[in-house]
Amino acid sequence: MTSFLKQLFANQQYDENNFFLIAGPCVVESEELIFEVAEKVSAICKKFKVPYIFKSSYRKANRTSATSFTGLGDETALEMIKKVGDHFFVPTVSDIHAHEEAAMAAKYVDVLQIPAFLCRQTDLLVAAAETGKIVNVKKGQFVNGESMKFAVEKIQKAGNEKVMLTDRGNTFGYTDLIVDYRNIPIMKQHKVPVIMDCTHSLQQPNQSAGVTGGNPEMIETIAKAAIATGADGLFIETHPNPSVAKSDGANMLKLDLLEELLSKLTRIRKAIQ
Repeated sequence: MTSFLKQLFANQQYDENNFFLIAGPCVVESEELIFEVAEKVSAICKKFKVPYIFKSSYRKANRTSATSFTGLGDETALEMIKKVGDHFFVPTVSDIHAHEEAAMAAKYVDVLQIPAFLCRQTDLLVAAAETGKIVNVKKGQFVNGESMKFAVEKIQKAGNEKVMLTDRGNTFGYTDLIVDYRNIPIMKQHKVPVIMDCTHSLQQPNQSAGVTGGNPEMIETIAKAAIATGADGLFIETHPNPSVAKSDGANMLKLDLLEELLSKLTRIRKAIQ
């Protein structure tokens, strides 16, 4: 585990040989929801000694339909995320979408996440780097693992060595994604922690209904394969009732299934060490 991750998880007791988990609901729907999810996930992670980062987007800027929910208001949602981090003593992460958002979001969260569609947006990467926060860049659906070295270089040349990369699958036709697990060891060659997004990699985008579909029954398969191929961390969006979620409900993990999943994944991690 890198020094900046050890510092990030300084308030948690965990097994250094474990993967780390980024998890939470896709978007801040309410304070009650994010507290419910964070309480349950943090307790499960303590049980299995998995270091934990709470995730929720303060705003969903990339939606298929103009009628889709985007958020409660940027700073309102960011304040809620900060309250979660302070209450449960866990680090937090949220997406930013434009360079002017970086400094604002950095006041509230510990990690700034760059959405996959924006992984080549130089001014966004540089602005995130200049905050001094950890920057997690999602690999674009149109990019291979080798090409992500340029995203890493942009952040490092801006004076920030605290970079992580997340795979979330590659476009496969118009309405599906496929995961190429070669990208995990390839991106680890860039000398940064590598994460597998186990939920967005199962999206089925561009549906005619204007709502992205998904294949959540395959989350366990994606996660197991990621651990087996050397992922340092997993990204799993989770919700108590995905069927009523305001964003990405079709591919989120039902919260009640997380404990059993982590039990299996931690055993796989031990088996391959």
